[in-house]
Amino acid sequence: MDAIDAKILRYLQEDASISVAELAQRVNLSQTPCWKRIQRLESSGVIQRRVALVDPDKIGLSLTAFVAVEAYDHSESWMQQFADFVSGIPEVMEIYRMAGDVDYILRVVVPDMAAYDHFYKQLVKAIPLKNVTSRFAMERIKSTTAFVLRS
Repeated sequence: MDAIDAKILRYLQEDASISVAELAQRVNLSQTPCWKRIQRLESSGVIQRRVALVDPDKIGLSLTAFVAVEAYDHSESWMQQFADFVSGIPEVMEIYRMAGDVDYILRVVVPDMAAYDHFYKQLVKAIPLKNVTSRFAMERIKSTTAFVLRS
């Protein structure tokens, strides 16, 4: 990846709907070489997919919970069962396996506390867990999907 690729990624992270013509102009390339670079970034997996970012509040998903999970068991089979189960819950937006005092952090987005309670009961009923601690976001101050790219 070179400096031009980094510029392309910066612009696409700001707005993936930018036309190839506009993007090519911004990075000082003609359209065909710019398009070929985008295709290479996609085929190599640098660009995983292009999506529309939706404001959760505007679609009625106003409660974000960060759920810390301590594993009941640290066997490979338990970890796979846990990962498979929580990956299948649509309200779980992100899952991280952690180092430190908790084993997993989940970001869960739901309409309200009743929906969170339903999620929580579903989680603790399905898989044996040592401990679950939830923290609720009061305000989203910064939210971005763009990575810092140094060229």
